[in-house]
Amino acid sequence: MTRIDFHVHVLTPGYEQTLAPAPRPPQSISGYKRFMERYEIDAAVLSMGDALQARTASAARTGNEELADVVRAEPHRFGALAIVPFTAQDPEVAITEIAYALDTLALDGVALFSNHAGTYLGDPAWEPVLAELNRRGAYAFVHPAVPANGLVFPQYPRWLFEYPFDTTRALAHLIYSGALERYPQLRLQFAHLGGSSLFLAHRLASLAEREPEKATRAPKGAMEYLRRQYFDTGLSNNTVALASTLKATALDHIVFGSDWPYLAEPAGSDPSDDFDELDPAVRVKIDVENAAALVPRLLHGR
Repeated sequence: MTRIDFHVHVLTPGYEQTLAPAPRPPQSISGYKRFMERYEIDAAVLSMGDALQARTASAARTGNEELADVVRAEPHRFGALAIVPFTAQDPEVAITEIAYALDTLALDGVALFSNHAGTYLGDPAWEPVLAELNRRGAYAFVHPAVPANGLVFPQYPRWLFEYPFDTTRALAHLIYSGALERYPQLRLQFAHLGGSSLFLAHRLASLAEREPEKATRAPKGAMEYLRRQYFDTGLSNNTVALASTLKATALDHIVFGSDWPYLAEPAGSDPSDDFDELDPAVRVKIDVENAAALVPRLLHGR
C-alpha cells in the first residue's frame, strides 16, 4: 500500500442539492478517484464538502446515507466521516445523527468544525456531544471554519491564514475549557497539521505559568494535550511545517492528507514531494502505517 488520504472533501449528488447555490469546485467521487490514480493513493477517508452548511437534520441524513453507500461499494478503498447537524440550541439532534451514522450506517467517525455558527468546540453547549463521542471512543476530524466574528481582511481567501488560526482557537479552547481532560477517549484529528497551534505550542502552554488561574481545567499542561491529538498534512505537506509538528507530538500521530480538491496539484505522482528528503521509514509511517490508530480497517481490511 502506497498512501492513505485522511483529508478529502467530496459532494454526493443528493446532498449537493440541499445546499444553497454558491461557487464551489467540483467534488465528485469520480473526480477524486482520478486524483487517487494520479497520485498513487490507495485508500481515503471522505468527508462531505460544505458539511457545515447542512441546513437541517434531514440534509445531514441524506449526506450520511450517500457516504455510507460509497463505503459499502468499496469498503477497502473508502472510509467516511458523518455530517453532524449541531446547533447550540438543541445538541440532541447531533447525538441522534451520530448514533445513526455510527451504529446503523457504520461510518468510521464524524466531521466537526472549529466553530459551528460561532459556538466553538469546548463551549458548554458541546458537552453532551463530546461526552457521547468520548463514550464511544470515536474518531473525529476537526476542520477549520470561518471565524465567528467574520473575516478581518475579506480581500484575502479564508484558507490563507484565517482557517489555520481558527483551528488554533478551537484547540486552545478545547484544552483550557477542560474538554480534553474530561474526554480523554476522543481521537481527534486536526486539519493542516493543527493550523498554527503546534508552532505556538510553548506559547499556548505558558498560560499555566503566566496566569495559572486560567489553566486550572488543564492540569496536565497544554503540551500533553497537544501531544495526544492527531494531525493531517493537508495543505501542509512540507518539511518546515512538519518540523514544528514533530517537536510537539510523536511521529505516529501524523497522517497524510491531501485536502482535495483545494490543493495546488504538483507535477509528477507525489502529492507531497517536499517529503522526498525524509527517511523512508518516516514517510511510510505518515503515508500509511499511522492509519491504524484512526481507521485500521483501511490498513488491515475488514
